[in-house]
Amino acid sequence: MQKLYLLVPLAPLAGALIAGLFGRMIGRSASHWVTILSVAISFIASVVIFRDVLAGHTFNGSVYTWLTTGETRFEVGFLIDRLTVLMMLVVTFVSLMVHIYTIGYMADDPGYQRFFSYISLFTFAMLMLVMSNNFVQLFFGWEAVGVVSYLLIGFWYTRPTAIYANLKAFLVNRVGDFGFLLGIGLVLANFGTLDYASVFAQAPGMAGHTITLIEGQTWSLLTLICILLFVGAMGKSAQFPLHVWLPDSMEGPTPISALIHAATMVTAGIFMVARMSPLFELSDTALSVVMVIGAITVLFMGFLGVIQNDIKRVVAYSTLSQLGYMTVALGASAYSVAIFHLMTHAFFKALLFLAAGSVIIGMHHDQDIRHMGGLRKYMPITWITSLIGSLALIGTPFFAGFYSKDSIIEAVSLSHLPGSGFAYFAVVAGVFVTAFYSFRMYFLVFHGRERFPAHAGHGHDEHGHGHGGKPHESPWVVTLPLIMLAIPSLVIGYLTIQPMLFGDYFNGAIHIAHNHPAMEELATEFHGAFAMAIHALTTLPFWLAVSGVVVSWFFYLKRPDIPEMLKNRFSLIYGILERKYGFDEFNDWFFAGGARALGRGLWKVGDVTLIDGLMVNGTARLVGRFSALIRQLQTGYIYHYAFAMIIGVFVLMTWFVKG
Repeated sequence: MQKLYLLVPLAPLAGALIAGLFGRMIGRSASHWVTILSVAISFIASVVIFRDVLAGHTFNGSVYTWLTTGETRFEVGFLIDRLTVLMMLVVTFVSLMVHIYTIGYMADDPGYQRFFSYISLFTFAMLMLVMSNNFVQLFFGWEAVGVVSYLLIGFWYTRPTAIYANLKAFLVNRVGDFGFLLGIGLVLANFGTLDYASVFAQAPGMAGHTITLIEGQTWSLLTLICILLFVGAMGKSAQFPLHVWLPDSMEGPTPISALIHAATMVTAGIFMVARMSPLFELSDTALSVVMVIGAITVLFMGFLGVIQNDIKRVVAYSTLSQLGYMTVALGASAYSVAIFHLMTHAFFKALLFLAAGSVIIGMHHDQDIRHMGGLRKYMPITWITSLIGSLALIGTPFFAGFYSKDSIIEAVSLSHLPGSGFAYFAVVAGVFVTAFYSFRMYFLVFHGRERFPAHAGHGHDEHGHGHGGKPHESPWVVTLPLIMLAIPSLVIGYLTIQPMLFGDYFNGAIHIAHNHPAMEELATEFHGAFAMAIHALTTLPFWLAVSGVVVSWFFYLKRPDIPEMLKNRFSLIYGILERKYGFDEFNDWFFAGGARALGRGLWKVGDVTLIDGLMVNGTARLVGRFSALIRQLQTGYIYHYAFAMIIGVFVLMTWFVKG
């Protein structure tokens, strides 16, 4: 079975290398076929491994020793358990759909082969991350997905906005990764190993250990390790305040928005915290930090989605908010619920991103939702799949997102950790906000009057080429992935909630301490998927979601003058939201401006004053002055030189006689 484990990540790597190195030689068609087949092989192998794991055959072992120093071994190894295979299935299935979709979306792009190489390489990196059994391989996958994300966000490298966005993503993730690396360093320094199983086995015995960072200040060792690891998750999973990179990453092509920034890379942090549950369960402080950060992200990123007019940015802020829901669940010790929401979200959010891409194709690459309207009759498949994705996103009973989102809300209400009250308010209020901005986009794009005739023929693609004509439905290579993603968005929650949350699916993969009983209490209230959906019709979250849809319908279809009136009346609040709470300005002023000021200071003091002024020019001036002084003795008169020789001989003779 180990060969099959190796096949899962190595097949996409082989496809990436072939398309990347030989793409021009083999052509466009061969490039997309080799990468699609490689990811399909990876998906099929993941299905086989999934069935094997369900039969009780797990694996935890090394496959390659990379480096040995002293008693520490740095290895490539796989941990194949139920958490891993779930992530493998999600990553490979969504990646396969995105690969197929890309054939249609990138059909006219000159970087066609390069794009397929990148997304296949990303799939390899993500699989190495989720399959790792040690921190070294985890960090390798962690950095590899970051590098490929950088390449993909800046895929259209002739556009200044794309270059700015990928540099911003890279730098913000370095902040998170620095904390992550410090956490891994503390694990190695105190546990003497980087193997998950060994670290988890030692963790209970380390619960009382402290560490002194500042004289007189002691910290719980495990709390510090968990918070540092979570800083890495804040960067990768775009949690406040390291969220600023994700909306700008929409500068990349739409397929990577679906693959990286909805379904896989941004969920790496969620997966990592769930994998580290034996460590986090030993620190209530770390769990409270996780919960509060997630709650802030849920609510305040949702508000930003309300005012966005770029169709992809609306979905991007929705992603931020939903990642906040997952993070809140992690803080409530409901790890299985977080992973459950990760899975359902992967399907319906990838669906929404790809549907947005389909709309962009149909609108001749115009992304402004104010230029759309009435697209339902022109793009029926995109319309119905978008509706399914939107209903799943807002938590409509029986849809996939309902089961996971409502379980998060219930788990938080049962948590007794500090910060749980604020978190509960945030996740409940977030239901209304999510429904409002989701259906604002839906109504503006697919319903109401047509606002595109004045713009038809004036849309521009990513390369600045104009297009004309009415909107049109996308080709089958675009609509097929939409249909394939819409199916799990409908049914996956209903089919899997019982085994994943209240069965024994995650036994051995996720650890929950006895003093965190939220999941046990949640289980006593669960009476089946059907009963849960029926009961939800009487609950506050359901009516908040309905209210959000109704208010959105009234504002944008019946009384479109109201949003403009509210915008003018509450111009201060609107300005704050439009400036994204000022995070970008603050970062530009404090971090970027501070770095520039520090650079100027080092240049003026270090380079101009010390190196050029003192060492280079100062040495020259010193030699010049000494030379000017010595030059006074060079008169050209023989009797001056004779006198100097006599004085010299006299001094030498005196010296030798005295000696």
